[in-house]
Amino acid sequence: MLNGKAWSLLRLGCMPLNPGRVHQALTSYQLAMALKGALDLGVFTAISAGATTADALALRCKATAKGMRVLCDYLTVQGFLSKSGDAYALLEDTGALLDQSSPSYIGSVASFFTHPVMVRKYSDVAALVRNGGATEHTLAPNEPVWVDFARYMAPMFAVPARLVAAQVTEPGVPARVLDIAAGHGLFGIHVGLHNPAAEITFQDWPNVLEVAEENAVKMGLADRYRTIPGSAFEVELGRDYDVALLPNFLHHFDFATNLTLLRRVHSALKPGGLAAVIEFVPNDDRISPPDGALFAMRMLGTTPSGDAYTFAEIARMLRETGFGGAEARSLAPAHQQLILAQREE
Repeated sequence: MLNGKAWSLLRLGCMPLNPGRVHQALTSYQLAMALKGALDLGVFTAISAGATTADALALRCKATAKGMRVLCDYLTVQGFLSKSGDAYALLEDTGALLDQSSPSYIGSVASFFTHPVMVRKYSDVAALVRNGGATEHTLAPNEPVWVDFARYMAPMFAVPARLVAAQVTEPGVPARVLDIAAGHGLFGIHVGLHNPAAEITFQDWPNVLEVAEENAVKMGLADRYRTIPGSAFEVELGRDYDVALLPNFLHHFDFATNLTLLRRVHSALKPGGLAAVIEFVPNDDRISPPDGALFAMRMLGTTPSGDAYTFAEIARMLRETGFGGAEARSLAPAHQQLILAQREE
């Protein structure tokens, strides 16, 4: 709300109103769908292969020249392409991520982010705010959307999974590793790749575990994993693990529920065992850094009581469930943080 001084500046013309920014915000859904459409058409891959004009792209992608011109001009304005004359080009910071021929391709994530189930959750944000969250949780037993998550989102987590692996075990040192709510399994898998002496246990719903198993076999861990199907809050997790991975899971629940989960993790670890929490973490001001701060809205729309927790909040959860002092480590260039804490005797 503008104060008296701000209103005075407006009247004097020193602070012009900006309806364009409001318009852009209210039509920003078009950017998500345009980017997914470009991925579906293979636009970025075609440009990488040398089809750089609207006519050439239309031929390559089986589309109309007009449609391709409008789409590529739009993506240029939005900062996903550049244009010189009639020729489009990929950008250095995103091109390899969107080109299907690139080993860094992550375009499959669009299928989850624009999934009808996920989009519908934000059809009435006012209701979400009144309720303090969604009325239903997406973590129902064997919910199909989490199979989609495991399949489509895996490329986004390859980098943080590899960085986490190097910080939780040492190559050649035997380690029993529990990957809770494993999903695609990449966090446990990369620990296994980093440390050939590690044995990995994936825990998740049975239908999701199928994806983790597929990835484990494909990436060479066929003889070094086992599974625990069911809810992390109900199944017997086992005992004497050296490491418990909690990748992107605490944000689904309220503080008290996370304490219940972490007590179970504490019991599953051997004395001195390591809890490794991977999360999008906002600063104490809750408006920075952007990825950590914006993640709270994701949880407001998709969970009844989840949130993006600050480091201080996660450290308190760990402390109250029998862990020692927590340490936060950056996973740059990924936007998550790794928070480590050992089980006290």
